[in-house]
Amino acid sequence: MVQASGGGSDTGHGGEVLDVVLVGGGIMSATLGALLAKLQPDWSVALLERLGELAGESSNAWNNAGTGHSGLCELNYMPDAGDPAKAEDIGRQFHLSRQFWASLVEDGHVHDPASFINPTPHMDVVFGERDIAYLRERFETLRHLPLFAAMQYTEDPETVREWAPLLMDGRNDAEAVAATRYEGGSDVDFGALTHTLVRVMTSGGARVHLRHEVTSLARGSDGIWTVTGSDRASGRRFRIRSRFVFVGAGGYALKLLQKARIPEVRGYAVFPLGAQFLRTGNPAVVGRHDAKVYGQAAIGAPPMSVPHLDKRVVDGQASLMFGPYATFSTRLLERGRLTDLFTTIRFRNVAVLVAVGIQNLPLVRYLIAELFASRRRKFSQLRRFCPGADPADWSVVQAGQRAQLVKPDRRRIGVLTFGTEVVVGADGTIAGLLGASPGASVAPPLMADVLDKCFPEKRAEWEPLLRRLMPGLGAAGERDQQVVDRNLERTGRSLRLLRRSE
Repeated sequence: MVQASGGGSDTGHGGEVLDVVLVGGGIMSATLGALLAKLQPDWSVALLERLGELAGESSNAWNNAGTGHSGLCELNYMPDAGDPAKAEDIGRQFHLSRQFWASLVEDGHVHDPASFINPTPHMDVVFGERDIAYLRERFETLRHLPLFAAMQYTEDPETVREWAPLLMDGRNDAEAVAATRYEGGSDVDFGALTHTLVRVMTSGGARVHLRHEVTSLARGSDGIWTVTGSDRASGRRFRIRSRFVFVGAGGYALKLLQKARIPEVRGYAVFPLGAQFLRTGNPAVVGRHDAKVYGQAAIGAPPMSVPHLDKRVVDGQASLMFGPYATFSTRLLERGRLTDLFTTIRFRNVAVLVAVGIQNLPLVRYLIAELFASRRRKFSQLRRFCPGADPADWSVVQAGQRAQLVKPDRRRIGVLTFGTEVVVGADGTIAGLLGASPGASVAPPLMADVLDKCFPEKRAEWEPLLRRLMPGLGAAGERDQQVVDRNLERTGRSLRLLRRSE
C-alpha cells in the first residue's frame, strides 16, 4: 500500500512547479504515470487521490467484472453481426495493453503476473434460433480476422457442456444452443494492476498523496495550472502548480474538467449507473466453471444488461460473479456524495440530458424494473442462465458506480454513449478521461494517445521506447496473422497466460 506523503497547506512545496499532476488514483492515472516513469524519469510527477487507498473506486477488483475487454465475447460491441469494426478496434487496443503489461514483466517490474492477470477463456453462449443465427454470423465474420482466428464455434450441446458445464446442468436437452470459445482470454484484477503501476511510478520518483481531494483547476496567465483542494486527513487546504494535468477521476472527471473551463466539454453531461452482482466462492461451484461467459440481452433491453457469468481470481482466490443488475444513484462515485450529479448540470447540458432521457425510455423502464427487483427475481435471472444454481451458494455484492457519457449531438440534441473518450484541451496542457467500458482494459493505448496529443514535441524522442513497450502501436500488424501470433506467443509467455505444455 502506498502511503500518503505529507499534508499541510501546500503539497506542491512552496513555489515549486511540477511537470505533471495526476488526479485520481485508479488505473488510468497509474498507467499514465508508469509510462512517464519509463519515458521521462527526470520529470516531477504527483498523484492525488481523494480516498485513503489506491484503486478504491471503479478499478477495485470487486467493482468490475475483471474482463480483459478484447471484443472476444462482448456481444454489445458488435450488435450488427456483419460489422466487426468496434470489436476489432477494442481487440487491437487490448492487444497493445497485453504488450505493455508484458514489457513490465520483462523489465523486472513484475515478478508474478498472476497477481493481476490469469488465463480465462472468453465465451458466448446463446439459446434459440434467432440468437443462434446471430452468433453464427458473428463467428463467420470474426474468424477471418487474425486477432480472432483462434475462436471456436459449436452448436453441439455436449461440446457446450464440456466448455461450460454449469450453464448446461438442468437444462432441457432439446433446447437449441450455440457457443463460441476463445481459449486465450484473461481475467484481470485492475486493482492489483493499479498498485503495480504506481510502484513503477514511485520507483522513478513520483509522489503519491492519498486523502487529497481536488476541488478546483485554474490555468494562470503564465500557462501554469493551479490545482487546489482539501487534505481530508488534516482538513487543511493544499495548492499545487503544474505544467500539465491529467484528470483520471472516474465519475468526478467531468465536473473537474468543467471547473477547468475547457470548451471541449461544453454541453457534455453524465448519467450515473451502478451495478450489483451475485457472487459465490463455493469451491464445488467455482471448480466447475473456467470461463467468462456472455449471453445475449433480452429484446429491448439496453446494452449494459448483457448477462455474464465470470470466473474471477482476486488475491489468488477464485470465485464466480453473475450480473449485472443495474442500480441508480445520484452519486458519481461509489463513495461519492448524493449531490454529485447536480454539480455537473450546466445551462448548456440541460437540454442534452432531457433529450437523452426521452430517447432512452427503454433504458429508463429497465432501470425502474431493476431498482424494484427482489432478490428472488434477480436469482431467477441467474437460473435462466445457469439452471442448476442454488440460492444458498450466492450472495449479492455491490459493484462500482459508472458515469456514462452524454454528448451533444446536432441531430438528436444529445446522445448517450457507452464507450471511453479522452478529452484534451486545445493547448494540450490538460486532458481527462470520460465514460466507462472498455476503460481499464485499454488504458495503455489510451494513455499513449494522451501523450501523443499533449506532448507532440516529444513524439520523436519517445517513439522508440513506446514502440518497445507496445510494438504494435501505430502499426498495421494486427492484420498479419504471423505478427499477431508472434505477439500473442510472446505476451502469453511473459504474462504466463499460455495453457499449453510447451
